[in-house]
Amino acid sequence: MENDWAQYLRSHLGAVDEDKIWEPTAEKLAIAKKLGDLVKDLNMSIVCAQPVRQIEGFTDPKQRMANLASVVNRFPFLRAFDTDMLFLVSNIGAENSTIELKTVANDLRELGDMAAAFARQDGGPMIKIGYEGLSWALRNTWSSTWEVVRAANRPNVGLIVDSFNWLAVEFADPYNNEGHGRIYPTLEESLDVLCSSIASMVASVPAEKIFLLQIADAELIDTATLNLTRYQNPDAPQLLPWSRNFRLFPMEEERGAYMPVELITAAILAAGYEGPLSMEVFSRSLERPDADVPKTHAQRAFRSFEMIMKAAELVPKFWGTIAPACAEKWGAKLLAQTRTKFADRPLTNGHGETRANGVAH
Repeated sequence: MENDWAQYLRSHLGAVDEDKIWEPTAEKLAIAKKLGDLVKDLNMSIVCAQPVRQIEGFTDPKQRMANLASVVNRFPFLRAFDTDMLFLVSNIGAENSTIELKTVANDLRELGDMAAAFARQDGGPMIKIGYEGLSWALRNTWSSTWEVVRAANRPNVGLIVDSFNWLAVEFADPYNNEGHGRIYPTLEESLDVLCSSIASMVASVPAEKIFLLQIADAELIDTATLNLTRYQNPDAPQLLPWSRNFRLFPMEEERGAYMPVELITAAILAAGYEGPLSMEVFSRSLERPDADVPKTHAQRAFRSFEMIMKAAELVPKFWGTIAPACAEKWGAKLLAQTRTKFADRPLTNGHGETRANGVAH
């Protein structure tokens, strides 16, 4: 969003100072309102503004206050965009920062209080603060981000659930041609443990504390292509090249999608989640110089939404205190009936083209 917003400002103001794009001046807020009005004229709405990075856990008091103030500066923009949610992604290990629970929870608690105070002052809807764990961040699982949200203990501070980041940590291994096995050697074990994690979340997290569900799949890509992409940016976290370049919409098996996104989707919906659902797909396909890119991706997203909703309805209820083990209830079904066996999935070359013996076709 930073780059997009900066570019939008340039289209109205010319040169802009990128360190001040969220400075809530009357001029910038008027431009933000113009954008918000455009969205409404298209019969759409903005669910949230995202993401805010490298905010929580800083140990230097001056840096901490500057970080919190930078978040508060965005609240007027939320009003201009006509949205009520801003969310943070977890710290990826910035200098002078910590993942110590008390410190991080205090930061989110204070942000929640600041958001509530802003809403009281301007009389508008409550502003919500969401918290998402990135798969390459210090807090990279639903449980490690949930403990922060729970400790913050504010009604307007909640969890952002992202299927890609969840599965990238607890299920997938993009550097293995089988797509899994980084933690557990067999697919049955991987699915069993994943389902246990999902069941634990359903039992632990009230549906109303999930502020946004983001779903995305990713390509089962050949490791040579992925390693080449990583070689081009060797300092990047291991999972970042896969996340930024090779995501797909859920259920796009013909393009190489392979992760069991429907397990997460089914469990969270069945647990009572009624909030927005976001298709968060970062892909090199978005960079193609084709005027139809927005249209074709929107069409793919709608098709994916219909497919994932139907697939979620077919998922047996593996969660709950008396549910059988996932490997017995769902894993075998996944392998044998509902989805293509993982071993038979086509590898892709990063453009949705399948590979056989190293040749794309």
